[in-house]
Amino acid sequence: SANTVNVDRSLLSNRENLSSDLNQFCNSICLCQECPLGITRNNFVFGVGDPNAELMLIGEAPGEKEDQKGEPFVGRSGKLLDKILRAINKTRSEGVYIANVLKCRPPNNRDPARDETVACRSYLEGQIELIKPRLILAVGRIAAQALLHSDSPVGRLRGRPHFLNTDSTF
Repeated sequence: SANTVNVDRSLLSNRENLSSDLNQFCNSICLCQECPLGITRNNFVFGVGDPNAELMLIGEAPGEKEDQKGEPFVGRSGKLLDKILRAINKTRSEGVYIANVLKCRPPNNRDPARDETVACRSYLEGQIELIKPRLILAVGRIAAQALLHSDSPVGRLRGRPHFLNTDSTF
């Protein structure tokens, strides 16, 4: 069964304490054992970046390097991401927040299982609710399908904006 995470609404009104609020949220969930991935992970990979970011990048799950370091997008894809961010005058710490649908690495970097995605859903919802990005970029099929509650191929999702209902779960 998936955890339900309630984000204290008083945290949402004070943007100055947002970094502390994100840390507090991370600390409250980082020992999660809601799915079997909690047993096999090295590190819970919460997310990194600017807590006041207008842009949030969401990938599918940590890979081996991310699991070792405890930070999303640090391997080859992370190096490419850093170059892309520089091209739009952004960095990991300024203007962008980076997270994943899953907070733990699936074995052998396999696609996340549905029950794993469901178990982590409230954690990502909490991050989105706290950060309140203006724009979310889903990096890849798994992230797009999880955010949009869709099994449509990426080709059908691509090329048009999608909107998350911020008054309820995504």
